[in-house]
Amino acid sequence: MPAMTANDIKTSAPSVVSHAAGSGAPGVPDYISCRNYSFYYGPNKVLHEISLDIPERQVTAFIGPSGCGKSTLLRNFNRMNDLIDGVHHDGDIIVSGRTIYDPHLEVTSLRKRIGMVFQKSNPFPKSIYENIVYGLRVAGVNDKRVLDQCVEEALRGAALWDEAKDRLSASALGLSGGQQQRLCIARAIAVQPEILLMDEPCSALDPIATSKVEELILELKKSFTVVIVTHNMQQAARVSDRTALFYLGRLVEYDTTLKIFTNPSQKQTEDYITGRFG
Repeated sequence: MPAMTANDIKTSAPSVVSHAAGSGAPGVPDYISCRNYSFYYGPNKVLHEISLDIPERQVTAFIGPSGCGKSTLLRNFNRMNDLIDGVHHDGDIIVSGRTIYDPHLEVTSLRKRIGMVFQKSNPFPKSIYENIVYGLRVAGVNDKRVLDQCVEEALRGAALWDEAKDRLSASALGLSGGQQQRLCIARAIAVQPEILLMDEPCSALDPIATSKVEELILELKKSFTVVIVTHNMQQAARVSDRTALFYLGRLVEYDTTLKIFTNPSQKQTEDYITGRFG
């Protein structure tokens, strides 16, 4: 694959300033901070001393070959991997100035603050309306006026209102694949998280649906800190402000997307971007 040029990178990319892994863009507050973070499935170490800072209200993309640890790290931001037996970690992850491993922190409240959108859309076998309000109902919100307003705001935020407003009582399973993925995004943002994690959200979508989700991601960063895992390097170039390359559980390079794709510091990054390995 030929190397990308500056014209291939989204025009809103930050200025090119090189930073070592573990430092964010100057003047932008770091919102998620990994500090010498390692993670284990039983005796197997799958993440090795990861240090990086993710700035607020930007899109950060994780790229790298399959099995390199990028989805594992993403799922650790809201402690989803805690559900797996035998996992443990070294180091720390800080979100908005507080460790996510604080023993006094309720994991359910952490997951409310950090929403998740998965690779395959997973709408509940309920109406479109009930999909959106599910998390709100679990939180004890039952006022219909409040729920109605949240449904409209979430669907508008996910660019799905015009397509769904006349069929809110219909099954969510009747939506197209791209609409289902945007519904899952609407469901995630309905509880008003601060951070939105997206694990290959377009991998099962056609090019038109992918384009709509990418446009949505660029809108979402106005309100949310977005971290996306993608195997599609062109997608990372189009939607992200910063990009991190992982390989075999290690962070190879982390910098502005423009620099990663046009002037990487590491030869391994250049080889991956140009398709010499992967």
